[in-house]
Amino acid sequence: MSFINIFLNDTSVKIDKNNTILEIAKSLNIDIPHLCNLKFKDININECASCGVCKVETNLGLVNSCSSYPIEDMRIYTHSKKAINARKEAVEKMLETHPQDCLLCEKHHDCTLQSIAADLGIRKLNVNKPSLRYEIDNSSKSIVRDPEKCILCRKCEVMCNKVQTVGLLTEINNGCKTVISSAEKSLANTSCTYCGQCVAVCPTGALTEVNNIGDVWNAIDDNNKKVVVQIAPAVRVALGEEFGMEIGSIVTGKIATALRKLGFDLVFDTDFAADLTIMEEANEFLTRLQAGENLPILTSCCPAWVKFIEHQKPELLNHPSSCKSPQQMFGAIAKSYLAEKINKKPEDMYVVAVMPCVAKKFEASREELSVDNIQDVDKVITTRELARMIKEAGINFDSLAESDFDHPLGESTGASVIFGTTGGVLEAALRTAYEWITKETLEKVEFKELRGIKGIKEATLNINGMDVNVAVVCGLGNARNVLDQIEAGTCKYHIIEVMACPGGCVGGGGQPYHNGDFDIVKKRAQGLYQIDKDKPLRKSHENPSIIKLYDEYLKSPGAHKAHHILHTHYVKREK
Repeated sequence: MSFINIFLNDTSVKIDKNNTILEIAKSLNIDIPHLCNLKFKDININECASCGVCKVETNLGLVNSCSSYPIEDMRIYTHSKKAINARKEAVEKMLETHPQDCLLCEKHHDCTLQSIAADLGIRKLNVNKPSLRYEIDNSSKSIVRDPEKCILCRKCEVMCNKVQTVGLLTEINNGCKTVISSAEKSLANTSCTYCGQCVAVCPTGALTEVNNIGDVWNAIDDNNKKVVVQIAPAVRVALGEEFGMEIGSIVTGKIATALRKLGFDLVFDTDFAADLTIMEEANEFLTRLQAGENLPILTSCCPAWVKFIEHQKPELLNHPSSCKSPQQMFGAIAKSYLAEKINKKPEDMYVVAVMPCVAKKFEASREELSVDNIQDVDKVITTRELARMIKEAGINFDSLAESDFDHPLGESTGASVIFGTTGGVLEAALRTAYEWITKETLEKVEFKELRGIKGIKEATLNINGMDVNVAVVCGLGNARNVLDQIEAGTCKYHIIEVMACPGGCVGGGGQPYHNGDFDIVKKRAQGLYQIDKDKPLRKSHENPSIIKLYDEYLKSPGAHKAHHILHTHYVKREK
């Protein structure tokens, strides 16, 4: 670090000159509003300084605090009259051409532009809205794009191009028609992975998830359907934030109660299917390892990652596991094994998934993810959408009593719950693979070298005299680097877990907005690790309900019936 002295609001402070004025203010608990600045610790930073909302006054004049660095003895005033007026002017300019439908917008109450305008006391506008420039793009199953609400902050562009390396979004046209878009193509006709990281950072309603709430309410009201619901691991450590609870709060039991109050017939846990996924995936990994074929095996739980490799490296589609994701395995088992148990036809079962991810909406629609022409999962709602349903129903979430999931698809182990954070899938797989290979009990079940939000983590584990090289990857830009290694023949790993979202599902595009604050993501992950630690069973193959499922129905991991119901194939897609 290189320290200098400055005067911040007439107070002398010693600071690191390599930090921006915005970062310095934040470290001193001084709030400067900003729209375009985006910093992901250890991942990336956006310093396009396009919005002008973070202006501060200095002895050198007004500057954008997000892209300006201090010099010795600089005088900085974060909330002077000049600075505040400049911020107001910047926000008013945006609002003059911005749609005035805030009450109907999906981002209402979650809109940063709206919040900043309110904080700045903007109550009157000289509205000069031009005629409609762009139509809403609702072509995809996952993301809705409303270019009219784009304020050119470029956060989505940074996430898509620099962090995820999908390279889809760019500035098109000029003047009042300027917008960040996908070369004027609808999202459904692009290589968008639907990871939702653009949605996660968009400060307005320009990018939102497809709203499936109405379809779910209709299904609940349909007396001809048996409506079952599953919740993903990451949801239970994030939903509480939508109700003012502490970040990382574990609200599993409250969610189960809330879902029953909403009218779902049966309430289950995706963790059950995560345990099932490990049974199939660990078996597939050991089969490939022994044969020395199609290595490294790549995990297939993340639909955005799967779509990424289908577009970007289709020649490597022999590497991903053929296992369906836990969401899809649950749906397939609910419409077969469970349907038989409760004497229902598969077509009369309606499966809803509550996910931290917007790509899961697209995944549920894939033709490949069905059994005998019946889709595994009918509808997906995000963590945010579930919160809206609970609020719409007038349920006081914080005061709810806790309850358990229904059985037999509600029992799970600690291994399954850590699926929700980067490294968790691989750690869970290794707990089972180790015992299957060695025929010995694994006493130390925590693989801490695979934990944390670093983009690429690796380890070498000696299992029965064999060195097994493993890696954990989060973020599609990091995934691209690993795929390049595989393509070049220089990859040393035997198994790689890949998650599209930085931090894994806890940082998913359907979670409560974290706006690039990875301390929030870390706290959610800590909640999952605590659940794992507190579970009496921590290895997937020890789950009694999973053992019973194989005894009664699937026979064994990788058996014909298991493969028919729980495995899939992938599609080569155009770039």
